[in-house]
Amino acid sequence: MANFGNQNNGNSESLGEAAAFTAGGAAAGAGVAATVGGMGLAVGGTAVAITAAPVVAAGAVVGLAAFGLKKALFD
Repeated sequence: MANFGNQNNGNSESLGEAAAFTAGGAAAGAGVAATVGGMGLAVGGTAVAITAAPVVAAGAVVGLAAFGLKKALFD
């Protein structure tokens, strides 16, 4: 049976680092959204606006992916 007691295995450090990567990715996404401006997706004669929120969310996902890649390669 696994012991899930109060053990500190560096998880708090990893959590802080993951949060930093996520925040950095979200900031990069916000920068892209601000630089590019109004975006849209046009398909079949119709168009839908893409606001900044999904771009910021995508940046956060990319930041987490970078964190996972770093952990996989260097830890």
